[in-house]
Amino acid sequence: MVSFHPLAERILHMLVQRARFVLTSLIVSALSLAGAPGAAAAELRIGVAAEVTSIDPHFLNLAPNNNAAWHVFEALTHVDANARLVPGLALSWRPIDPTTWEFKLRKGVKFHDGSDFTAEDVVFSLERPARLAASPGPFTGFVKPIAAKKIVDPWTLQLKTAAPYAMLPYDLNSIFIVSKKAAAGAATEDFNSGKAAIGTGPYKLVRFARGERIELARNGAYWGGQNGKLAAWDKVTLRILPEDTARIAALLAGDVDVIENIPTADLTRLKANPNFRLEQKVSWRTLFLHLDQYRDHPPQLADKSGKPLARNPFKDARVRLALSKAVNRRAIVERVMEGNAIAAGNLVSPPVFGHVAALKPDAYDPEEAKKLLAQAGYPDGFALTLYAPNNRYVNDEQLAQALAQMLARIGIKTRVETMPASVYFGKARAGEFSLAMLGWGSFSGDLALRALLATPDAATGYGAWNWGRYSNPKVDALLERGFATLDEKKREAMAREAATLALKDTPVILLHHQLASWAMNKGIAYTARTDEYTFAHDFRPR
Repeated sequence: MVSFHPLAERILHMLVQRARFVLTSLIVSALSLAGAPGAAAAELRIGVAAEVTSIDPHFLNLAPNNNAAWHVFEALTHVDANARLVPGLALSWRPIDPTTWEFKLRKGVKFHDGSDFTAEDVVFSLERPARLAASPGPFTGFVKPIAAKKIVDPWTLQLKTAAPYAMLPYDLNSIFIVSKKAAAGAATEDFNSGKAAIGTGPYKLVRFARGERIELARNGAYWGGQNGKLAAWDKVTLRILPEDTARIAALLAGDVDVIENIPTADLTRLKANPNFRLEQKVSWRTLFLHLDQYRDHPPQLADKSGKPLARNPFKDARVRLALSKAVNRRAIVERVMEGNAIAAGNLVSPPVFGHVAALKPDAYDPEEAKKLLAQAGYPDGFALTLYAPNNRYVNDEQLAQALAQMLARIGIKTRVETMPASVYFGKARAGEFSLAMLGWGSFSGDLALRALLATPDAATGYGAWNWGRYSNPKVDALLERGFATLDEKKREAMAREAATLALKDTPVILLHHQLASWAMNKGIAYTARTDEYTFAHDFRPR
């Protein structure tokens, strides 16, 4: 035993007691900070499932890009976890006459560079999408209805539409507000470099490394957003991990704290692991197949010997219905999605405005499908290529392979070609595919119809994602009437009527509604979102 002089012993005892006091104080302080509203934790690392191609919030209307943009920028209206419209940079909005909406803006909101947010920035942001002529997925459809803009004062803006239009507050949720001062004359690359990426959001852009990561820093001057407080994390890294196995491995290894889009095969394993928590919710995203209905000789369609077909079979509603009846949706839900999906008979999932309960998924009936093909003049079927992304939707590549097998059973020789989403969407929008997979989420059935099945019209923005170019003037007229009424019950009735009318034509092959999922360390909490977005500012320490 080592002995000390009595005086030295007393000094040593005092030092130990002092160290214990300091350590206890630090622990208490840390615990208090972790639980305090608006308190900052160190860092949150999120593994995101799809590549972000740009930080420019007006360049490409694609969910992964928009998800990243919501960290840096905001819109006049926000959406809560249940896809309900709530105030954002606009405190309130109201129609002051049949064709004029007035928006009251928040006072005291600052951009990341310290400058004031005003109506001038809103007007600039509403006009900017039309200036980006090279956009592969434009936002112009959301601002087309606006005929005139009037700044009443720095925090009051009036927007006039050419005709009565009830959907403007919903449309403006898709237009991010940028700083006029920072973005005037800026190109998309200026946003990607961070030079022009000046928003009002809960995080500031530090670095965008395409294909690798996005680094964000907490905005200490944030006005508060939906939660009325600052984000919990000082630093956020969004790691781009499109490969399912890589995303899961990163979580298990502790390289990230959270991942999204959990492969169904890994859900059970993660649920059983006490180190992690899972959150799930029925998504607003519906998976379906677009069919080319406008060209006489679309690409990748031929007879089984490879000879081009005399006509486009997808123009015949009997052929489209045959393909739909060839799809065993129950098998997809149970086997491909392992129970983590709902068979679709609507363009929007059950919780969404305008869902038609009476519309059921087409029954699986391969024998009836063969009869329909024969009636249409294809008793021996034909050959096609099914295109799909391989890193955008839950089990998208497996889904495509399963669909190919189902189509083969009715005589449709099907080749599958998949590719990364960053390549896929550009090719699809360029018309390179005759049969292509898409997933879509929307506030409401009529907005989904407007984007996906309304007759394409560059002047109105209708049909912006109508790859197959289905057209039904009666559907278009119902949508226009619905959008012109401020009575929500009447509008929903017209949305349901339009959906019922359109889907009778089998304009697309509906597949299923996804379940959105997130996995995270057990010390982190998240409120699952219907829109599938993964927002760092909504994660919190438990």
